[in-house]
Amino acid sequence: MNTVYIGGYTPDTGGAGPGVTVAVRAGTGALTETGAAAVSGPSFLAVHPSLPVLYAVGESDPGTITAFSATEDPERLATRSSGGGSPCHVAVADNWLAVANYADGMVALHSLDEEGLFTGPPLLFPNDGGGPDPERQRGPHAHQATFEAGILYVTDLGADQIRQWRVRTDVTELEPVALTPGTGPRHLVSASTGWFVAGELDGQVHAFDRHWNPTGEVAATGRDGVNYPSHIQLHGDRLYVANRGPNTISVFDPETLKMVAEVDCGGDWPRHFAIDGADLYVANQRSGDVVHFRLVNGVPEPTGQVLAVPTPTCVLL
Repeated sequence: MNTVYIGGYTPDTGGAGPGVTVAVRAGTGALTETGAAAVSGPSFLAVHPSLPVLYAVGESDPGTITAFSATEDPERLATRSSGGGSPCHVAVADNWLAVANYADGMVALHSLDEEGLFTGPPLLFPNDGGGPDPERQRGPHAHQATFEAGILYVTDLGADQIRQWRVRTDVTELEPVALTPGTGPRHLVSASTGWFVAGELDGQVHAFDRHWNPTGEVAATGRDGVNYPSHIQLHGDRLYVANRGPNTISVFDPETLKMVAEVDCGGDWPRHFAIDGADLYVANQRSGDVVHFRLVNGVPEPTGQVLAVPTPTCVLL
């Protein structure tokens, strides 16, 4: 069995969850809840790449970042300011932890010591600008942080940008990548050929080469109605996208951007999903459940296994 951590909103952040829900995964893929770690609004989680430390953002204002022991009974190790308001994503690489703060667009880089705990003041990188959406793009909204090959990439939904930093012993901010106004980039994923970006506001999957030149785009869903894509992930030779509104998981061929399949997510408002081997788990925020699928030839098939979790927003396998 493997330990699984599920983040979600708590009563003080507009949800009903207990904090970080802890579960174990059986060989069948079934999840069984075993406990919880109390923390305010842990909407996204990450684990240190080489140390048994779990990190949870606290999506409040002002926001927090908390370190726990990555065990079946997580112990709180430290809590500090996230560096901004409403942090919604966290990523870790080597001795750095990056937080994307949605409310004010602030990107914070926190230095970590040899035990994976915070040390020294964070480096703070504000942003400005906006986009054409009068409700969602009045200002910057950092949404996802991703480390790759010594570079930190952060999607800014409000400013229609992919922001970049070279992160080594020192940190250098690079020129951001400007996307088409109104894209609303939420999450991105790296491929050997380039990048894929989920546009939350335009409902598209955008493809780029390694130099961020656009190479194509496709609607994230084939269903009618408004769609707000959330998470995007590559696994094997398939690209997966969660669609809020139609409540589906779309499957694409990443080379051609042709849709291979689109399946119901098993609940309402698929905020996030995670894949390990042939197991795919979807966190359905509004229906309050984590639904298990098996990948069969790359297509998710429901197993009927569902774990009730109030307002889940992140699954960490």
